[in-house]
Parts: sequence; C-alpha cells; structure tokens
Amino acid sequence: MSNKNLVPMGSKSFEDLKKANEYGAEYWSARDLQPLLGYSQWRRFEDAINRAITSCKQSGNTSENHFAEAGKMVDLGSGSVREVPDYNLSRFACYLIAQNGDSRKPEIANAQKYFAIQARKQEISDAIAADIERLELRKQTAEEFKALSGAARDAGVHDRMFGIFHDAGYKGMYGGLGRDAIKKQKRIPEKENLMDRMDTTELAANQFRMTQTRDKLAKDKVKDQQAAIRTHENVGKEVRDAIKRIGGTLPEQLPPAEHIKQVEKRVKSAAPKLELEEKDAKGLIGKSEEE
Repeated sequence: MSNKNLVPMGSKSFEDLKKANEYGAEYWSARDLQPLLGYSQWRRFEDAINRAITSCKQSGNTSENHFAEAGKMVDLGSGSVREVPDYNLSRFACYLIAQNGDSRKPEIANAQKYFAIQARKQEISDAIAADIERLELRKQTAEEFKALSGAARDAGVHDRMFGIFHDAGYKGMYGGLGRDAIKKQKRIPEKENLMDRMDTTELAANQFRMTQTRDKLAKDKVKDQQAAIRTHENVGKEVRDAIKRIGGTLPEQLPPAEHIKQVEKRVKSAAPKLELEEKDAKGLIGKSEEE
C-alpha cells in the first residue's frame, strides 16, 4: 500500500498539515494539530505543549528553534475574526508533544506509534542501504564477468582456457594469487563463489578491473590468446598499483564478507517493513480509500 494513497481519518493527516515558512523550513500549526491529537480544549493542549518545551530544554536543544510563538486568526462567525495564541512547531516539537500528551487518548497513542514507526523506517533504511549497494554491485560484476568472457572469446581465448584467462586478472590484482589461492587465504569454502564473499569495496575494484580489461582488449584489437591473458594480468596489476597509490587496503588483505545470499535474505525481509502495515496506517497518517 502506497503512503500517497492514504486518506485522513476525520480531517487532515499529520503530513497534510505540514506548512513551509519563508526559509523553506517545514512546520506545523499547534492549532491545526490540536484536534488531530484528540484535544478539544486549547488549555489542555497547551499543557502538553509546555511539557514538551520542558523536555526540549532538558534534552539540550533550544526550544525557540522548535516552538515559535505565533498568532492565528480564527473565524468567529458573522464575518468577524479574532487572533488566538498559536505555535509554529518543528517536526521534533510535534514528536515531543506526542510523547508528553495524554496517552489515554487513542489519538496520542497513535501519534506515538506513528513517530516510532517513522524512526524505525529510517533506521531500517540506513541499515539496508549498504546491503542494497552490495547486492547491486554483485549483480553488475556478474554481468561484467559474462561480458568479459565474451570479449575474451572475441580476442581469441578458447573456452578451455577461460579459467586461466580469468585467473590472470586475479593474479595481477591480488599479488600473484589466483582464485583458489585467494579463497584459501581468506578461508572461504572451496565450493563458494569468491565474488559472493566480497564486500562493496572489493567488488567495485574487481568490476573496474574487468571493465578496463574488456575495453583494452577492444582498443588494442587483441586477437591472440596469450596476449589476451597477459592483457588481463597487466590490467589487474595496474588496478593493484592504483590501490597502493591511494593508500587503500590491498584486496587479498580484505576480510571475507558475509555471503551474498544472507544479505539478499535480510533485504527481502526488511523491505516490507518500509511500508506501514494496515493496522498502523491509521490515526495521524490515515487509512486507505479501500478500507
């Protein structure tokens, strides 16, 4: 269920009430927020605001940056209006008000849940960002491996020599270590794919090695098997030298990463949590039109 399809319960949702000041900063009107949090009387709601301001100060933050006193014109009927006290609230201020509100009110309970879910969403997003990057790089290296194999074939490498051709690239980049020797040094089980145990740094370096080899084979118009193997090894050495020049960790010294299949499982299990569940899509952020 997409959040953009959520409609409010009663009036507007929390995000719908968001405004922007002349500096482009987001804020909420306390008067607009009051009914959404289940308060019918301003004085009761202002008590919660005052407790939130105290919490803001106790947390070491400047309350004026989050609770700005303001006035709001309200319609009294018959065309007459009157200015009433109001506050312009930051998102942090809204969170503090929810935390300091009357938790017996279902609206406050939902508000507290809403902010907890938002925090969890961000936490999960940050946690899986690196995993998603690694999965994408692993996919790209697999595709590049196939493309390099095709380029090697065009350069005169026979199918039975593909293992030696690909090993030459590893040897150049890993200080003379071939695929099996790398796995042995890193204590990676023999049956596992070496690239499935590379982190993003190592995958990126190997992807660069493969793309540069493919380009050089084409640029130099290599049509000899041994020349193609030497080209791959030499490109691997150049990538290794580049890593040394910038002070990076040599690839054979990088520890083996968690198996890519475990990363894939974690991303798949975390992805649904980035969407709110039906039971949580209520209160401040509303519910779907189909409910």
